[in-house]
Amino acid sequence: MKRHFREWSVAATLGLLLIVLAITAPGFFRTRQLLSTLSTAIPVLLVACGMAIVIISRQIDVSVGSQFAICSVLAGLLVREHWPVAAAAAAAIAAGVCLGALNGFFVAALGLPSIVVTLATMVTWREALRWCREGEFVRDLPSGFQWFGLGQLPGQLSILAISVALFLFLAWALKYLSAGRFAYAIGSDAEAARLAGLRPRWITFWVFVLLGGLTAIAALLNAVRFTDIDPKTGTGLEFSAIAAAVVGGIAISGGRGNLWGVLAGVLLLACIGPALVFFRWPPQWEKALQGLIILAAVTADGWRTKKQS
Repeated sequence: MKRHFREWSVAATLGLLLIVLAITAPGFFRTRQLLSTLSTAIPVLLVACGMAIVIISRQIDVSVGSQFAICSVLAGLLVREHWPVAAAAAAAIAAGVCLGALNGFFVAALGLPSIVVTLATMVTWREALRWCREGEFVRDLPSGFQWFGLGQLPGQLSILAISVALFLFLAWALKYLSAGRFAYAIGSDAEAARLAGLRPRWITFWVFVLLGGLTAIAALLNAVRFTDIDPKTGTGLEFSAIAAAVVGGIAISGGRGNLWGVLAGVLLLACIGPALVFFRWPPQWEKALQGLIILAAVTADGWRTKKQS
């Protein structure tokens, strides 16, 4: 219990918020509202899972918002050129993997600080996309692309099922596969991991690749919700992903945390905006409340670390 105190505290806070909503705003639990909230949270969840693994490895990636936009626009452009949805999805995921690999190369192979590398790629990719699209939306998408051609309700359920399956696999792999334990090892002590026979730079490279792939999948699952694609999509996604990871118990210093806490963090932050609407509070409070939650989580983590030392 003490080991997972942060995760349990976030889950308890989420449960308390849901109980208050059930009493004061039962409309929040209508099927349409719940599916809308979950559909909005799904891209953040997938990116936050990848971000959590990167942070566990004692790295950071602030370029995921730009990667998200590029993969979304690419998928939209390809299906508009009559590519099959599956082929366009594969191309978008391949693009995300390549973008993640580029970050990983600079960080792992060249030894550059991840915050500097990903800040540079964030700006470069975002500005390159702005220059290419000149702010123009990707319109006239085929009907078979939106909701995968299934209609809104089946499409939402399909997106939810895909995301749940991916999350469960990642949570299982991080805990039980040796590759997942390697991320914890290099995040706790990279030099000790190297002396134990691991290859920290190679592991670092692959966690960035994984994050790129997950970002592309998140972009695709988000893009099919709309009739057109905004090239500015994904702006601020890096903040949401890092916030959910930190709130969910991922130690910003690396080497500690799990994806179940990240799930609780994503759901808690995702519920704040709709809850404000039902409580009739100004929506401007959403970011302020999220900031307070993040500050409380980081403060609690620092206090706990200091107490243990």
